[in-house]
Formats: sequence, C-alpha cells, structure tokens
Amino acid sequence: MIAIQAALLLVQRNVMIWRRQWWVLAAGFLEPVLYLFSIGIGVGGMVSGFTYNGHPIAYATFVAPGMLAASAMNGAMYDGTFNFFFKLHYDKTYEAILATPLRAIDVARGELMWTLSRGAIYGIGFIGVMLTMGLIDSWWALLAPFAVILAGAAFASLFMGVTTYLKTIQDLDYVTLAQLPLFLFSATFFPITTVPDWLRWILEFTPLYRAVVLMRELCTGVIDWGAAASVVYLVAMTVIGLMVIRRRITQLILS
Repeated sequence: MIAIQAALLLVQRNVMIWRRQWWVLAAGFLEPVLYLFSIGIGVGGMVSGFTYNGHPIAYATFVAPGMLAASAMNGAMYDGTFNFFFKLHYDKTYEAILATPLRAIDVARGELMWTLSRGAIYGIGFIGVMLTMGLIDSWWALLAPFAVILAGAAFASLFMGVTTYLKTIQDLDYVTLAQLPLFLFSATFFPITTVPDWLRWILEFTPLYRAVVLMRELCTGVIDWGAAASVVYLVAMTVIGLMVIRRRITQLILS
C-alpha cells in the first residue's frame, strides 16, 4: 500500500469519528480569539508607541500572530495528547490497526497528519479573523497558511512523541503544566527583549517561540533570519518527532 494512502486511511477514520462532534473542534478555536479581543484589542487600546524590531505597529497587530501560533499549538495538543493517549492505552486502537497490513510508520504518519490538520484548521481560521480585523500588514502573509501547517506538524510530533512516554492519565497534567508558561512567555504578548537574558536564551529554543517568530515576521513584513531559523527548527522537530513516534509505537505494541 502506498504510504500516503495508508496515512489517509487513519485520517478518514478520525474524520468519521469527529463529524458528529464538530462543535468540540470548533470550541478549541475560540480560546486564542478571546485572548486577541481581551488583550490585543482591550489592553492594546491603552498601549501607544509600540514598536517591533524598530518598526511602529499597533499592539493588536503584534499580538495577533502570537495567537495564530497558539491556535496551531492548541489544535495539535488535544489530539496529540489526550486523544492519542486513550487510543494507545485504553481503546487499544493501534493494536487493531496493526493487525491489518498497515505498519507502525503508517500509524505514525496518519495520526500526525490528522493532528496537524486540526492545528491547521484552527490556524487558517484565525488568519481569516486577522484579515477581517485588518491585523495583517504584509503580502508575506500569503505564506502564513503554510507556516501554520508546518507549526501544526511540529507541535503534533512533539505532543505525540511525549505522550508515548506517559504511563498514566494523570501524567497528561504535566503537558498542560508545560503548555501554560509556553503560551504566556513565548513572546506572544510582549517582546522577548523584555525578559532577562538567561530566560531569553531558554525561550528562544522553545517550539512556540519559534512558531511565533515565523508567524509574526510573515504577518508584519518585518523579515530577518529569525524566520529562516524557525523553519529549520520546526522541520527538524517534525522529522525527529515522527521517528520517535514510530519507534515508540513499535515498542509499546509489537514488542
């Protein structure tokens, strides 16, 4: 069976399951939108003279790409952690799938494709919100949907890879615990230059920060080497995560 066909079978299975619960998918999209309205627009109304890389921009324009990256992360997190964990440990979904001609790598690719698709749906929907509100200042933003897909793939591989090492449902709390500081401190609401240098070095190597940098540079048109570094980082994280997922599924089910 061709690899893409095998992966699409997993995607089709997820679509059939979720088509009657579309409102659950839609609910995850609302969180970054509400943050944009409350902080980007609400608090932003009290912020004046804001600059990004020496260029004056509205505070809402600064925050919106950060929420765009958070949308991709949120979409990937739910399927890449809770849903993936239940399929792996409770529903025994993958044991049944691997009894067919599908292989562990097919499962890894298919679940990754579905999880990144959910992140991409959230992100592209958020781009529509940004366009409606006039928060996109550059034609470079035409590349933003591709950046959202890349970020979704990176976050999906990260969350799924980590989830394969979790033993109990309570361990998922650690993922949520790590997500919150990432969301708050990855330059989503304020420039990275405002934090201490030692913390800045740590944050610059986190996946959400790299996604935020890529989205922000594309949407504002202020392009430098940060965008290229982010692309390399996110591609590498996707490839490494896919390798980890494949190996761990093989170890947990077939060994």
